[in-house]
Parts: sequence; structure tokens; C-alpha cells
Amino acid sequence: MITQVSSSLYHQLTTVFDDGLAIKGDLEPLASLRRNAFARFQETGFPTLKDEDWKYTNLQPLLSKNYLLRDNLPGKSVSIEKAFIKGLNPYKLVLVNGHFRTDLSDVVDEQGVSIYSIEDIHQHKLSLRHFAQYADKTDNPLVALNTALHEGGLVIEIEKNITLRRSIQIIHVASSSETIFNQTRNLYLLGNNTKAEILESFITDDIGLSLNNTVSEVVLEENAHLQHYYLQTANSQSSYLNHTEIHQKKHSLYNNYNCTFPGSAFIRNNINVRLDDSAVESHLYGITLTAEDQLVDNHTIVDHRKPHCESYEWYKNITQNTSTAVFNGKIFVREDAQKTNAFQQNNNMLIGEKSTIFSKPQLEIFADDVKCSHGCTMGQFDDDALFYLRARGISEEKARVLLVHAFAFDVTEKFSSEPIREYVDHLIEEGLIIEQ
Repeated sequence: MITQVSSSLYHQLTTVFDDGLAIKGDLEPLASLRRNAFARFQETGFPTLKDEDWKYTNLQPLLSKNYLLRDNLPGKSVSIEKAFIKGLNPYKLVLVNGHFRTDLSDVVDEQGVSIYSIEDIHQHKLSLRHFAQYADKTDNPLVALNTALHEGGLVIEIEKNITLRRSIQIIHVASSSETIFNQTRNLYLLGNNTKAEILESFITDDIGLSLNNTVSEVVLEENAHLQHYYLQTANSQSSYLNHTEIHQKKHSLYNNYNCTFPGSAFIRNNINVRLDDSAVESHLYGITLTAEDQLVDNHTIVDHRKPHCESYEWYKNITQNTSTAVFNGKIFVREDAQKTNAFQQNNNMLIGEKSTIFSKPQLEIFADDVKCSHGCTMGQFDDDALFYLRARGISEEKARVLLVHAFAFDVTEKFSSEPIREYVDHLIEEGLIIEQ
């Protein structure tokens, strides 16, 4: 049943699809994928507060706006310096409103690495075989919408036995003087025995409002290793709906570091890891620092499907002013997933009395020979620790910064990149508001 028939955005999207603009020029099977995906989206419409996974996250204010759709901006100049990280020398790949801009991007001159726009996926048999085979199996209607109407994105293919010499930084730029709706689709394929580091930075470069619906599928073949960073530093006029689906094979390792800082008004991150082979390992780490009226909602799924796998998840939220943070982490241990080792922890610090945190760690176990645990804590500044530091001549401002760094340290120490760790520590210090 369609639940958003009154939504301005819903009607705009339906008109675009009915007019055939979405599948114009697409060959089979991509055209069929779009048609089937839009039919799935129409069955449910946009999520509402009645949906359990969206009960704390109201999309309706975002859906009532009139958006400019299918915006190419092919020649627009943008600034990307705010995404640069001191001490890091990555290959920079720039997406402006989801569109891959080769004129702003570096050439990745490493053997066995192919990078191209999602629009060219029909020319590549390997990526075409994986496209829309993982995220679309979830019940997220925003994924179906993205599959049907995506217009831009990036494909990264790394062949087997390749270790990248430098990391890859994907810079997502929201840039328009209008109110725009961007739908970006990414696919990252890592072959056997591949090692890579991918950093994704989200920034804003104009005064217009933007809603960004991004879906990324990550496929790790046997013994592939990926360090994957999300750094969200966009401005308040940008809102994000991100869905990341990870599919892992035997002996692969996936580490995700999800970092959000004051700025973007609305962020919803879905990160789903499918451990679909034996001897697979995954780690999910998150740091969220919110301010003003910001809302950041992190939903994770770690799905243990086969035996002898390990997962480790640790998210920390720090809320200020009247901001809201949501954490919903689900761990599934299927019946065949014996000898699973799964850990999940969510720690929260509320600064001031007006911010809000909703936490819902979940653990569903259907196997009997496993080691699993999860937990959650809520708290504020430790007044005794603050007094101890001030009694030793440390200013209140510096003392609060030290305490927040100490709170975040359990997560930030896990970062594999020292320059990124220092960059995140700086953003934490920069984003703290001392007077509440």
C-alpha cells in the first residue's frame, strides 16, 4: 500500500519514472531492474514513523519539498579543499551531486584497478553481474527507489592479488543553488587476496538544500581486506540517506569507520554486513558528535550466516544542544553459524540536558555453540573527573575536550590510518560546544 501519496517528492519521482526518463537509453537487464525496483518502491512508499526501524526518524519534513531532479551540473566548478586531510596522499575521486567528475579527479595509475562511472556498467560483465544483487534483497524502500532512479555513481574494480599503494578518497560534493534530490549508486569489487583503503568524505559547496539518497554495494572475495571510512562533514543544508551493503567471502576482512560531526541536518546510515562464508571477520566502529538540531541515525546489521566467523561493533554517540542521535544495532546468528564470536557495544554521552539519544542493541541467536555479547551505557560528564582536572590547573574548556577525547578513544584507537585518526580527533575538538 502506498503511504505517501500526498508527498510532493513521491509525485515528482512517479512522474519522472512514468515519463520514461529513468530508463531512457538503458539496455536490458538494467531497464528491467529499474522497472521491478520502482514497482517494489510503489508497494510501500517512503518509510513513516509507523515503521519500527524509523520510529525515531521522521522523513516527512524532507519529503514535502519541491526538488530539482536529474540535475547533471556537468560544468560546474566546485571546491574540494575542505575534504583534504593533512598527512594523507590518496587518489581523489570526486562526485558532484553523485556524478563522477573525471576533470576534478586523480588518475589511479595502478595495475589491476578499474574506475568508471556507474552509467558505463553495462560495458563490464563482472560489475554487471554483481549490480543490485545484495542491497536490493533488503526491505529498505529507499534502496528500491535508488535502483530505479539512480543517476550517477562510481564503480571500483580491483583485480585479485592487488595491494593498493595509496588509499582512495571519494569526495561526495553536494553543490547547487537550487533544492535538489540526488540519487547515487556505487559498487566496489575487491578480488581474491586484495587489500585496499577507501575513504569517503561528504561535503557541501553551495547554498542550496540537498537530499542525497546513496546506495553502495561492497563485495569482498576470498581473503580480500578493506579499510572503509565515512567522514561526514557536510553543512546543515545537506541531508543524507545512506545504505551500505557488504557481502563477504571466506577469510575476508571488512573494517568500517563511520564518523559524523556537527553540520548536516539529517543523516540516516544503514550499514549491513553479510558474513556469507566461513572464517570471515568484520569490524564496525562509529563516532557521532552532534550539535544544534541535528539528527543522526545509525542502523547496523551484522548477519552471521556461516560458522567460524567473528564480528566486533563499537559505536559511541556524543550529543549537544537539542540534537538527537539514534543507534540500532542488530546481530543475527543463523542456525548454521556455529562457533560464531560476536560483540556489540554502544556508549553514549549527553552534554547538556536538552539532547536526546535512542539506543536499541539487538541480538538474535539461532545457533547453540556461539560466544555473543552486547551492551549499552548512557551518561554525562563525570563531575569528579572534571573537578580533578580543573584542580590541577587545566581550564574547563580544555578539561572537557580531554574528557571527550578519552570517551572516544576506545573507538578512534582502532583506526588503521594515523592521519585519519588525527583528523577525527581535530574534528571532535572543533565540534565541541563548551557552553550548554
